[in-house]
Parts: sequence; structure tokens; C-alpha cells
Amino acid sequence: MICKLAAMLLTSLSLAAGAVSSATAADLAAVPVAPQAYNVGICGNPSVLGFITRRFDYKAANYLHANLAIAEIREMGQNRFEPRDYTHLVEREYCYATAVMSDGVRRPLWYLIERPWGFAGVGSNIEFCVGGLDPWYVYGAHCSSLR
Repeated sequence: MICKLAAMLLTSLSLAAGAVSSATAADLAAVPVAPQAYNVGICGNPSVLGFITRRFDYKAANYLHANLAIAEIREMGQNRFEPRDYTHLVEREYCYATAVMSDGVRRPLWYLIERPWGFAGVGSNIEFCVGGLDPWYVYGAHCSSLR
């Protein structure tokens, strides 16, 4: 019985393989391969990154009293996601990036995007921490609460 079942399976596989047309290496090379894009989702959203850059400018001038700015934000990604459900009314996305500062130093950037937020649950809230630039440990040692 088992031999008969195995023979039927092999026969059906060989028929299926024969029905598929074979492509040569030249045929495969002619097909253009699109580069894979890395989707960072809302972590790479220009409005989020713009908010962080503008808000850091304010914090550097008024709290750090430093002539420092974020020149560029690179290598964005998401490290944690907490979806909205019946026990959690706010969706949270924890993101990371590398902030290239105006003095040329690269620093880790950790940020949190919370939605829905604000008046009547409309809008979002963004909290961020640049590694080494949180002297009062508002976000914990090494920005731990935003990781």
C-alpha cells in the first residue's frame, strides 16, 4: 500500500515538473532585478524626522546651552512595536537611528511614536533621546526607556 502511494506521488510530481517550462540561464539574465527597498515605515517618515530635528534645535539652545544641531539622520529602523488593542488604547512604535551631529559626531538616536494622541485621540506624540545628550536622564541611562 505504501509503495503504491509513493509511486502515485512520484508520478504526479514528474507530470507537474514536465508541465513547467524550463528557462535557460540567458532567459533569467534578461529579466531585470529590482533592488530591494528597505521599508522603515513611520520611523523614516520625513515629518517625524523633521520634528525631531527642530525639537532638538530648541532643546540644544535652551536646555543644553550648546551650539549643536542634528545635521543628518541615517540608518532608521524599528526595534519594537506595541499595537493598539482593547487593553492598550495607544499604538507605540519604538525606533532607532544614527544622528550625525553638526560637530561630526555620530550618536545613537532613540525615538517613540505614539498614535492616536492629542486632543480627542487625533494626532501623534513623538519622544526622542540622543545618546550622550540627556544629562538629566529624562529617558533613563543611555535612553533606556525609549529602546
